[in-house]
Amino acid sequence: MINLYKGGETVMLYHFIRPVLKYLTGMDTFSYITVRAIISFVVSFVLCLIAFPVFIRKMKEWKASQIIRYEGPQTHFSKIGTPTMGGIVVIIVMLISMGLCGNFNNDYVLIIIFVTITLGIVGFVDDYLKITKKSSDGLQAKLKLIQQIMIGLVVSTFIYFILGDRSIFVEDMRYIAIPFFKNLKIHLSFFYIPFGAFIIVASSNAVNLTDGLDGLATGLLIAVVATFGIFAYISGHKELSKYLLIDHIPISAEILVYCFAFIGGLAGFLWFNGHPAEIFMGDTGSLSFGGIIGTMSLMLKQELLLMIVGGVFVAETLSVIIQIISFKYFKKRIFLMAPLHHHFEIKGWEESKIITRFWIFGGLLALISLGTLKLR
Repeated sequence: MINLYKGGETVMLYHFIRPVLKYLTGMDTFSYITVRAIISFVVSFVLCLIAFPVFIRKMKEWKASQIIRYEGPQTHFSKIGTPTMGGIVVIIVMLISMGLCGNFNNDYVLIIIFVTITLGIVGFVDDYLKITKKSSDGLQAKLKLIQQIMIGLVVSTFIYFILGDRSIFVEDMRYIAIPFFKNLKIHLSFFYIPFGAFIIVASSNAVNLTDGLDGLATGLLIAVVATFGIFAYISGHKELSKYLLIDHIPISAEILVYCFAFIGGLAGFLWFNGHPAEIFMGDTGSLSFGGIIGTMSLMLKQELLLMIVGGVFVAETLSVIIQIISFKYFKKRIFLMAPLHHHFEIKGWEESKIITRFWIFGGLLALISLGTLKLR
């Protein structure tokens, strides 16, 4: 059997091309992570372009549309009837891409797929209940939060007890690194488990809160995932990680393939989700995608970097928290409406302008995050 992954591990793509492998030359190129990453992007993107028109048509036939809140901006009533749950397609094409190009002997790949599927299921149930009840109320908030916490605890516990004790990883996975500092780290010991769960749950809900305008969360996610993809590749490369003073985690490079599959799916989704949107991602997508970037930050030991590269998500979440506290205790609203993007809508900004400006901030934050690689 010919291995297509350096280090003695096999890639799923081999099983699909094996019948014709003997007639082809240069198949060793598939052993390179960068080549498989590019292929995974193309596969995800093309599959989205093929699948979404069919999916959108079917969802319209089933009247599975987004429920618009009456207390929201009045301009959103023009979106009534727009299909939702587009996250299902993105998740499926990502899994297909990973099935073709990913290495399933890699623990990080298994973890990230676990998070993708489980949080996707939570979001799917939430969306399904909203559609069937014709209401903006899906799963009970407490029940949804409990499910997210359980998933987060499973992942962080696995990292703590399993990955933290394996010699092939950095000496100890149970710490958090401080961006801009090469040797400053905070060891959390057992508290790493609840901390890790918090990161996953918080990022999952942050993306969910941000997903309120056409393409807004999608564009921001692309910037975050691209940044983590670069960090994953560098962290998995012994010489590059040593040169840039970040921890060498050998198997992290495989996450680059997942990141490219993810970006390809997001780009294909954005083709139809851009303003005016033909499809929304729904909680199926937002809860899952937010959990994915939170999990990536844990695996790459860049938990605090997530707060920088995902700064727009953080700002959106803080606007909600500040608004709730201010109104509850002082009977005053700091923002015209929360999350933050609704505040600017009420102020009279065009939706496309809000999206573009938030994307610009997201891109700048991604560049700043990449700058931490040298500013240490």
